[in-house]
Amino acid sequence: MFLSFCGCATLENTRTKIKGKVEAYQSLHRGRGLLAQGDYEGALMENQRVLSLSGQDPPGDEALFNIGLIYAHPGNPKKDYGKSLTFFKKLTKDHPQSPWVEQGKIWTGMLQENEKLNQTIQKLNQVIEESKQVDIEIEEKKREKAK
Repeated sequence: MFLSFCGCATLENTRTKIKGKVEAYQSLHRGRGLLAQGDYEGALMENQRVLSLSGQDPPGDEALFNIGLIYAHPGNPKKDYGKSLTFFKKLTKDHPQSPWVEQGKIWTGMLQENEKLNQTIQKLNQVIEESKQVDIEIEEKKREKAK
């Protein structure tokens, strides 16, 4: 009696896992469609659902990649490069054998380079503003001497 109960429980666990996988892939498909339509919020929700259904198993790796893309997407009004970078790094760390890892590494490198360039731009803008202030002070002193 106990053996048949264990067999049923194992079968039920297998069915539950398969059902979860099917739901995960369906959400992944819906997420792709929503992203193509420009519904970033909807695509994000579907990919997060994939993560909750699949965890460390596929298609969780693809969902991490997609979430990284959604946060980096130039059309996304709520884009967040920091969050994008976090998801690409998580993909690389949690799914090192995933076929999405190489693309994730490329995005990680590009986002990090972008951040460095933004910091350089900010520093240059600060130098420009300081230079403008010095120019204003020099002009004021010239005017004072001319009086």
